Amino acid sequence: MALLESKRFQHGFLLALGAATLAVCFAILRPFLMPLVAAVALAILFYPLHIRIAHRLRRPGLAAGLSVILVIALILVPAFLLGTAVAREIRQLYEVAASKSAAGGGWTEWTANFLHRVILWAGIESPETEEQIRSALLERIQAFGGVLLAFTRDLLANLVSLIVDAVVTLFSLFFLFRDGSRLKHALARVTPLPPGAFHRLFADIGRSVLANVYGIGSVALAQGSLTALIFTLLGLKSPILWGTVAGLFSMIPVLGPPIVWVPASIFLAVSGHWGKALILVAFGAGVIGLADNFIRPYVISGRVNLHPLLVFFALLGGAQAFGFLGLFIGPAALSVAVAIVELLREEPTVPPEPDRISL
Repeated sequence: MALLESKRFQHGFLLALGAATLAVCFAILRPFLMPLVAAVALAILFYPLHIRIAHRLRRPGLAAGLSVILVIALILVPAFLLGTAVAREIRQLYEVAASKSAAGGGWTEWTANFLHRVILWAGIESPETEEQIRSALLERIQAFGGVLLAFTRDLLANLVSLIVDAVVTLFSLFFLFRDGSRLKHALARVTPLPPGAFHRLFADIGRSVLANVYGIGSVALAQGSLTALIFTLLGLKSPILWGTVAGLFSMIPVLGPPIVWVPASIFLAVSGHWGKALILVAFGAGVIGLADNFIRPYVISGRVNLHPLLVFFALLGGAQAFGFLGLFIGPAALSVAVAIVELLREEPTVPPEPDRISL
């Protein structure tokens, strides 16, 4: 009896000590949670590429280092090319806007006249409207100057944090490539689950991450390209810039590309180009908007088995809780939760007792 009580006390002490240790470990790793999640997502996405490199080199460390270099190149090279094109169009757009504002009496005067035309086009007319617009613009410009200054200061202050996060992500990615198989087997030994259940959960996480990477990426590419295409055909300025903005906003539930083409169509209508405005609205609602409904199910089909409404809330809630990475964390967590529920609902298979009757 005393031995049993001693064993229970030791077990309870170890559980309490383990819980306290896990809490401390979580507090230590919490500042690096987002870089670690990014490293896991990149490792799942590019692991097939790493396997090919590892089979050729047969040196785990060298293969992992080369895989990380290729991941950096595959991400940075397209980002650099796209960023260069966007920066060029921003400069051109600024030069055009500056020339128009100079011809119209300055930024405030030009914007006030344009907004006044929008109000008249909407059917709202008041003798005090134009003066109210000018005074409101002056206040907004002064406030925007302060906001821009604070944003620049915060950006410079967070630059070191961004660099540290990038280094942590790449460092973690290297070890996930090099030791990923061993880490998986070690985790399987520690987890008190049958091998089949553990590998099922692991596979569900991988499928969910891949499905969301492919789904979000393909929709962003398609909707951004379609936005840039229609802007080019209609003769609107900076199609690459606005296509990039539409692609980025396509990752955000509810908002999406309409945040780009709706103001552009209003601008065309106010400017008197009714035909182009109607074409942009029809193309935006009928082609760009519906691209999500066709592309995402086609890409994700067969990878995850979740209802679209659940995926919507997982994306929206994940983005609100974790930012951009929440677009991957939310659906992955939901997939794991569904897999756990299915495992709990399954009846345990009890092996049949051996026949004790001998002939």
